[in-house]
Amino acid sequence: MALQDYTREFGKNLNIAYPIMAGQIAHLLVAFADNVMVGKLGDAQLAAVSLGNTLIFIALSIGIGFSFAITPLVAEADAKGDFQKVKSIFHNGVLVSTINGVILCVLLFLSEPILYYLDQPEEVIILAIPYMRIVAISMIPLMIFQSFKQFADGLSKTVFAMQATIIANIVNIILNYLLIYGKFGFPRLEVEGAAYGTLVARILMVPVLMFLLSRKVELKRYFSTVEAFSVGIFKKLLNLGFPTALQMFFEVSLFTAAIILSGVLGTKSQAANQIALNLSAMTFMVGVGLSVTATIRIGNQLGNGNILELKRIARSIFLLTLILDVIFAVIFYAFKDQLPWIYIQDVEVVNIASSLLIVAAFFQVSDGLQVVFLGALRGLQDVWIPSAICFIAYWLVGFPVSYYLGIVLDYGGQGIWIGLLLGLSVSSMLMYLRYRYLIRVRLVKSFS
Repeated sequence: MALQDYTREFGKNLNIAYPIMAGQIAHLLVAFADNVMVGKLGDAQLAAVSLGNTLIFIALSIGIGFSFAITPLVAEADAKGDFQKVKSIFHNGVLVSTINGVILCVLLFLSEPILYYLDQPEEVIILAIPYMRIVAISMIPLMIFQSFKQFADGLSKTVFAMQATIIANIVNIILNYLLIYGKFGFPRLEVEGAAYGTLVARILMVPVLMFLLSRKVELKRYFSTVEAFSVGIFKKLLNLGFPTALQMFFEVSLFTAAIILSGVLGTKSQAANQIALNLSAMTFMVGVGLSVTATIRIGNQLGNGNILELKRIARSIFLLTLILDVIFAVIFYAFKDQLPWIYIQDVEVVNIASSLLIVAAFFQVSDGLQVVFLGALRGLQDVWIPSAICFIAYWLVGFPVSYYLGIVLDYGGQGIWIGLLLGLSVSSMLMYLRYRYLIRVRLVKSFS
């Protein structure tokens, strides 16, 4: 095929992806605002937010992983025109996600003692625990929101979740300002103020998204009656959701381990790690948007049974991802010395963060491509082998290298991040090989 056979899909890919990107980046901009506002209080407070989010991020990855199962199932059923099945997947998906939210909230409360065994500064732990308790409660409304979002994504209606997220996050930033610093008569809660802002925003997202979806004529029928519990659909959601949750757990826990290892190096290293991680997460969300696009469009073509068209569309998404990630890599490297100053005015923290951004620049391509390849495999409803790939890449390659270079050889934060780079690179390569294998198998079957 000619290059234009792929580039002509860029517009449609971005049309589906940009609301997802914007919604995810809006989430991160609130985390960015949290970090900037809390960073003004000092490096211990910034490190506390980082530590408090270690277990939160792990729980979040598990919950979101389960909800991701909704999207490919909805996309495939929608391509076949099976309204009743789409509705059943949606309603059962809300039930699964709500249960997950409650379980994750309880587990986070029970896991508080773990923070004392992570060899972190005592002052940071004292600040992190109340932050984590408040944000843990927000897991319940966030998981409910995720179920509605993934349903809408499966129908390629990605703009509504973006709108709800932006509205809620504006409220979050305002509350952060009022509660962190105690402005306009509000109590000065500092780190806890950031947590309360997050809680209120996540509660607000649910009714806002429900309203936006239910007022659309073509979507009203999905809200008219409540579907009965379906054992078959429930099993499908668990069979896709559990390994997807494992995939996200393996990746997020690697970055969580990087936070913990940085904390072992000291408060300033942990604060610098948080800065580099927050910046990297923003560009990663562009990859997440394209990953969901791959899941949706490949799921549609799977429902239609058109493997050649599936292959062409997938390649167009891969090419678009590569172009954007190369741009991000150049930006990270060119502005590595300027970006950390946005967060904090501590020269030592800024210098450490700048060294981490050099490595982050190199792993932009690997990070973006691996998540998009994973989205393509999810669209093909292939989840168990990718889970094994994630474990191998992140925990048999990435973490040992991070520990050895960062702690044993004393290369510090940069050594830890080189381990992240290697883990992401291995994951990207193996995910692509798995995708190519599945496409060859399906092409053989379609022509036999």
